[in-house]
Amino acid sequence: MALEWVVLGYTAGAEAIMVLLLTLPGLDGLRKGLIAVTRGLLKPFLSVVPFCLFLLMDIYWKYETRPSCEGDSCTPSEHLRHQKSIMKSQRNALLIAAALLFYWLLYSVTGLVVKVEQLNQRLERLKNRD
Repeated sequence: MALEWVVLGYTAGAEAIMVLLLTLPGLDGLRKGLIAVTRGLLKPFLSVVPFCLFLLMDIYWKYETRPSCEGDSCTPSEHLRHQKSIMKSQRNALLIAAALLFYWLLYSVTGLVVKVEQLNQRLERLKNRD
C-alpha cells in the first residue's frame, strides 16, 4: 500500500512544481514550452481524481473496520498502534486533498495562461495592423 501513497505524493509534487513554474514571472522564454508540456500532461494527470477517490474509500474502509481502542480495553502498545493508524489516515487524507487541489490549480492556471498568451498574440496582431 505504501507505493500508492508514494506515487500520489510524487504526482502532487509534480503538479505543484508545474503550477509554480507557470506562475513565476520572468520565465517568458520558457513559458511556451512549459505550456505545451503542461497541456500534454493534464489528461494523464486526470487519472489522479479516480485514484484519489479509490484511496479515500480505502481510508474510509480501514476506519470502519478498525478495532476500537478506548478506555482500559487495550494495552499501551495497542493504543500507540491505534493512534499511529489514525495519524497515517489523516496524513493520507491531506495528501489526497493536496493532489486534488494542485490538479485543479494546474488545470485552471494552464487555461488562464493560454488565454493570456492568445490575448497577447491578438494584441500584437492589432498593433501590427495599425
